[in-house]
Amino acid sequence: MQFEVTDSFLTELRTAIDARNSAAVVEQLKELYPPDIAEVFNELDIDEATYAYKQLDEQIAADVLVELEDDLRESLLASYTSKEIAEQFIDNMDSDDAADVIADLPDERQDEVLSHMEDSEQASDIVDLLNYDEYTAGGLMRKEFVRVHVNSKALECVREIREQAHDMEEIYAIYVVGDDEKLIGLLPLKKLIVSPVRSIVADIYDPKIIYVKANTPGEEVANVMDKYNLVAIPVVNALGRLVGVITIDDVMDLRREEETEDVQKMAAMEALEEPYMNTSFLQMIKKRAGWLILLFVGETLTASVMSFFEGQIEKAVILALFIPLIISSGGNSGSQASTLIIRALALGEISIRNWWEIVKKEFFTGLVIGFILGTIGFFRIIIWSYFVNSYGPHAYLIALVVGFSLLGVVVWGTLMGSLFPLALKKLGLDPAVSSAPFVATLVDVTGLIIYFSFSILFLKGILL
Repeated sequence: MQFEVTDSFLTELRTAIDARNSAAVVEQLKELYPPDIAEVFNELDIDEATYAYKQLDEQIAADVLVELEDDLRESLLASYTSKEIAEQFIDNMDSDDAADVIADLPDERQDEVLSHMEDSEQASDIVDLLNYDEYTAGGLMRKEFVRVHVNSKALECVREIREQAHDMEEIYAIYVVGDDEKLIGLLPLKKLIVSPVRSIVADIYDPKIIYVKANTPGEEVANVMDKYNLVAIPVVNALGRLVGVITIDDVMDLRREEETEDVQKMAAMEALEEPYMNTSFLQMIKKRAGWLILLFVGETLTASVMSFFEGQIEKAVILALFIPLIISSGGNSGSQASTLIIRALALGEISIRNWWEIVKKEFFTGLVIGFILGTIGFFRIIIWSYFVNSYGPHAYLIALVVGFSLLGVVVWGTLMGSLFPLALKKLGLDPAVSSAPFVATLVDVTGLIIYFSFSILFLKGILL
């Protein structure tokens, strides 16, 4: 059953902490998983969290440290010496988690912590990981994995697993390398178990293996693992040598970060670097004001367009009533299309080379939806004119203007919403910045031009 932090639980824990009753603190936390404990600590103030944290077993403490929010982890580590961090935490972590924790420390403390590590090989592995960009395969991978030579026997593989098991939380597969340490295949655990112990790896391994290079972007790694339903994927360097393994939990963390960033960008703001509650007031203004100013300036073009058609509005004031209807329909259709295309690009479902198929699909989709909305708008005005005299003697012509305008702006909005992300992708920019508000603003301005153009076409005798 999933744990939930309740007020009563926090009250009881705080009582134990205030009384410095370590036994009671341990008793409350002992049944919880590390992510649950981290969630609890994130609700406490720093002094409470520090005391409770120091009551944890070293291995549990190391696991919890990885799950904590960045500011709390930073504050906790500030209360420990570099030697304590190395011996109590880093030595009990997988290399990828250890590298993430060390990367957040000041440069001088990074060197101090690494110098105090008991396992020099692990320290070397961490240094290697720190040299990679954190959003590439090299930055995501861990160094703990089982590797066997292609000429090894099955029994030797079992011994290798037993020797390395204490350094690994999970063993997903055994990776097979040649004389030059190049990755050449995969030995599934099931096949190893059912094979005779005298079998040679060369006779039982699978040469078909999916892998990524160390410089592969993290998002692409996630897409590959999704496509082939992998729980782990090996990483090779430029020479094809096996250098690490990425597991599904690391990819899920990356995906969550990427999706959060994309959603924030699509809402017309810069992505937050910290969780919402940890983002300062000044940072919040900085992240949000820029795009809003740009959108505001863009929307002022709407007033410019309306002033250009001021004469037509004066002659048929009724046209002004339908402006919100027209521009919102175009903006909504554009937002729908941009959201669908951005998400499809992120998942690898489409690419720039599919642009013509996308244009055709979105054009006909917009055409049908625009026809539906235009028909509804047309008959709404016609039917309403029988009950009220708001539209005067030209209700039929006004209905035609609104109907055709809805058709036009929906088709235009759909095309702009789908093509703009593709254009940004082609230019090497993040498609997520073609946010729904940005596309809506663009379509608002052009939608007015479409609306008043149809007004002039159908109401020529009245407006001119």
